[in-house]
Amino acid sequence: MKIINCPLNGPRNSSEFVHGGELRQMPDPNSCTDKAWADYVFYSDNQIGVMTEWWLHAPSGYWFIAERHTGSDEIMRTYDPSEIFTRRVEFTEKEERSPSEEVKA
Repeated sequence: MKIINCPLNGPRNSSEFVHGGELRQMPDPNSCTDKAWADYVFYSDNQIGVMTEWWLHAPSGYWFIAERHTGSDEIMRTYDPSEIFTRRVEFTEKEERSPSEEVKA
């Protein structure tokens, strides 16, 4: 049985976790091109080596970061995202709609 150390819940069975992908620099969603945003969302480097990744502990809904070797699948370190993220990114609509464009229910 493989055990993953959740920073919030402690050591847990790996079946409780979901891989969320590589941690990468997010482009500014308010000013980047559609291609740059699609590259960020849908593509990854997929290299062998130690990668920094998002992981989810599904029973608690807790997202955290893990450093994992993609060749051996060994997890070297797990930690809370607050260790590297200091602010939230606010998303805004790229263009405003006029009241006549709003869908009436």
